[in-house]
Amino acid sequence: MTQQTHLTHEDTATETAPTEAARDPRLLVTAASPRGWIQALRRNVRGGELGPVPVVVGLVLIAVVFQSLNDRFLSPQNLSNLTVQIAAIGLMTTGVIMVLLLGEIDLSIGSVAGLSAAVLAVLAVRHGVNEWLAILAALGVGLLIGLLHGVIFAKVGVPAFVVTLAGLLGWQGTHLYLMGSDGTISTSSSGPIALLTQTYFVPFLGWAIAAATLALYLVCALTAERRRRLSGLPYRAPVQVLARTGMLALPLIGGVWTLNQYNGVPLAFLVFVGFVVLLDLVLRKTRYGRMVYAVGGNAEAARRAGVNVDLIRVSVFGIASALAALGGIMLVSRNFAASVSTGGGAELMMAIAAAVIGGTSLFGGRGNAYSALLGGLVLGAITSGLLLLQMDTSVRFMITAAVLLIAVILDAVSRRGRKTHARGGA
Repeated sequence: MTQQTHLTHEDTATETAPTEAARDPRLLVTAASPRGWIQALRRNVRGGELGPVPVVVGLVLIAVVFQSLNDRFLSPQNLSNLTVQIAAIGLMTTGVIMVLLLGEIDLSIGSVAGLSAAVLAVLAVRHGVNEWLAILAALGVGLLIGLLHGVIFAKVGVPAFVVTLAGLLGWQGTHLYLMGSDGTISTSSSGPIALLTQTYFVPFLGWAIAAATLALYLVCALTAERRRRLSGLPYRAPVQVLARTGMLALPLIGGVWTLNQYNGVPLAFLVFVGFVVLLDLVLRKTRYGRMVYAVGGNAEAARRAGVNVDLIRVSVFGIASALAALGGIMLVSRNFAASVSTGGGAELMMAIAAAVIGGTSLFGGRGNAYSALLGGLVLGAITSGLLLLQMDTSVRFMITAAVLLIAVILDAVSRRGRKTHARGGA
């Protein structure tokens, strides 16, 4: 009986060994330990998948440098102002990311933001339209413009660079025409438009939002890993999910605590982060998101696989312009006015720079929505720090250019690393 049992165990080991050996360790880290995580990080770095690490390191360095030069940089008031300041450009960046994922560029987002701001102010102030209806109209204008750009690009075949360059000029001209000779239209300081950037949540609501976010993330993550396990796919152990939730909790709790030391969590920042999270879920969890990545990676291959490439392109440009319009509305809310310069300054370049700095590739098919948040924080931190040091705008542009160049170099190096890693794996 003992010998038979021993043989049975050997047979079982023989049957299970090939299964364990066949599992590719690159698919997912199965060791829920610091050593396993370090090994996964090393594999990603060798394969050119740097992820958000360079941006996070850059943010830490920026904070250390500016805090050492001015001790008000990390004060609750300055950080609260920073979160509101980046909301408008951040929303525009979120739209830019969608276009960059296709391997294209949209040069019109600044002009679309300015035109939408003009539509909002003209309707709400000059014609007395309800502010909520004026906001919806401004968003609708942005959406229609994006769809028009997308149709000309996808159906007619005009390059996106040319289409959006024409849009940059044409919509800026329309913006100036709507503003008229006044040049500036002041909006109410107490209506719905102003409340978008002037509303702060009391501490209790801030903590409630943080707790709900963590709980929702944990439940969704555990559910997803359970489905992977039941489907026979590689999955993360519960302890890994808990560890990832803990890593998310650190900045979330720290951020809410810091913002509560001043006025509380600002609504504008929540709107921005909300769109980032929503877009991330769409890109990662939906068929539409997978098609966007497919078109950006190889449009012809996506077409042969049955993807409606034209529809994806048109919809992406529509989303990008709608988010640009929302960014323009935020600019009006923050300044209590729309002017001929709204959206016509450095907003376009800053939005594109933030997307690239945050980790979205200029070559298409690679990036995520959180690039808008990370890139926006980097540029916002640089701007805030230089303002505290009373440095000229020219210095900010030069530093931003240097950071952008470093980000593009890292992107190019990581692409080369991925190609080399792929050849080595083959």
